[in-house]
Amino acid sequence: MASSVGAAKAAAQVSTPRGMRPIDLVHLAKQCLGDEGLELEILRLFDTTAKTYFSRLQQAESFDDLALNLHSLKGAANGVGAWAIADLARGCEAELQAGRPLTRERIGDLCVAVEEVRSFIASMLDGEAA
Repeated sequence: MASSVGAAKAAAQVSTPRGMRPIDLVHLAKQCLGDEGLELEILRLFDTTAKTYFSRLQQAESFDDLALNLHSLKGAANGVGAWAIADLARGCEAELQAGRPLTRERIGDLCVAVEEVRSFIASMLDGEAA
């Protein structure tokens, strides 16, 4: 399994420049102390977490619901190194706290980032199965 995980990481690194990867694999490896099996499990969990909190964010009707789901998404993204999601969620939180409503454009930007990360995770997990 370790060799197939390494191959998936190598493929992900070759196909996307380091600065452009949706997940910072170096950060994730440090968080998991180099345990590739744990990295994959964390990616699986984050995939579910990102999907869940973004869906809840889209359905949120109150300030508290918006703030809670943005904060949860931001925290989970920081944990795995999904910096684009974390930065966008942080910006949305700041706008909410300043009394500005979240625009469809901001939610759309966050949606794109979540989908990019989820697609990247799927490719990593597909590489594991090979």
